[in-house]
Amino acid sequence: SDGSIRLHQMTSEYPLMQWNDSTNGQPIIAVQWALTRLAVFFVLDASSNVYIWDLLENDLLPVAKQTVPSENVVTMALLGEPEKTNGLLGIALAKESGQIDIQYVKKKWALP
Repeated sequence: SDGSIRLHQMTSEYPLMQWNDSTNGQPIIAVQWALTRLAVFFVLDASSNVYIWDLLENDLLPVAKQTVPSENVVTMALLGEPEKTNGLLGIALAKESGQIDIQYVKKKWALP
């Protein structure tokens, strides 16, 4: 609810990493690991911002932020085929109106 993200290992109750206020205090709606690149995850906040984290590039801050204009996004899901190395990774964004917006991610964040 405060924009904090914690990365846990299954064998410990304490986080390996913690990023406080990662969304400028906005509540986090969804967090999803990339299906095609293990060090990348996506965060959706309550202000319809999507943050891309690539832990191999920067483990302190997101590497990109995209604001979805005009309407609140209520959830997201990632699309891709982990067994294929073509680098196709998409994000499905569900908006309040029921509209679904699908966007493709740059290959540098999608390639294994």
